Amino acid sequence: MKKSIDYIVNWLKKHNDNAKTNGFVLGLSGGIDSAVVAGLCKLACPNTLGIILPCNSSEQDEKDAKLVAEALNLDIMTFDLSKHFNNLTKDLEASLTSEAKRMALANIKPRLRMTTLYFYANMQNRLVIGTGNRDERYVGYFTKWGDGGADLMPIAHLSKEEVWQMARDLNIPNAVIEKPPSAGLWQNQTDEQEMGFSYKILEHYLQGKDVPQDSKKRIEHLHKVSRHKVNLPPIIEVEEQK
Repeated sequence: MKKSIDYIVNWLKKHNDNAKTNGFVLGLSGGIDSAVVAGLCKLACPNTLGIILPCNSSEQDEKDAKLVAEALNLDIMTFDLSKHFNNLTKDLEASLTSEAKRMALANIKPRLRMTTLYFYANMQNRLVIGTGNRDERYVGYFTKWGDGGADLMPIAHLSKEEVWQMARDLNIPNAVIEKPPSAGLWQNQTDEQEMGFSYKILEHYLQGKDVPQDSKKRIEHLHKVSRHKVNLPPIIEVEEQK
C-alpha cells in the first residue's frame, strides 16, 4: 500500500507541475473517499484546500470532515449551500412527479458543490480533485457533472476495500473509516442501500467470483446504462459530401 501511495502522490505532483497550478482543492465530505484523497493531496502538495460544502446535510458529516482536516493538518473552509439549493429547487419541485423528484433534486447537490469547487480553483489557480473510487465508477454511482466533474481522479483505480486499507496507512480517523459510506443525498441514505448491493458483492463480481444472480444482473445493468457518465459526449461525424 505504501508503494501505491507513493505512486499516486508522485502522479499528483507531476500533474500540478505540468499544469503550472498552485495546488489542489477538493470537497471534504466527512466520508472515507474524500478523506483518503485529502491525505494523498496533502502529501503531494501542502497547498491543498478542503472545502466542506453542507447542503441540508448531516451535522455529523461536517464534524467528521473537520476531524479529518485536523488529523491531516489540512487547510479547510466551509461554504453552506443549503439556502442556495433551497432557493433553486423551490420552483423546480412543483414541476416534478413524485417518482422523479427525489433523485432529480438530489443530483443538484453535487452539481452545486462542483460549481463551488471550480470557483475557488479558478480564483486560486488550483486543480479540482475528484474523490470517486473504481467500484463507484464501474456502476456509475456518481452524479454526471457533479462529483464526476474534476480535473484529476487519483483513486479511480482503487476498489473500496483498497481505499479502506489506504486510509489506515494515511492515519485517517477510525470514526471516518468505520462509518457506513454515504453520498449524503438525503437523510439516512447509504451507498449500499442506493446501489442495491454491498461493496463486498461488487468487489467479488469484479474479481470474477460468484455473486447472487440478482446482484449480478443489477451490477451489469448499472454498468451498461452509466457508460455515458465516464465518456465525453459523442460528437456527430458527418461524412464529407461529394
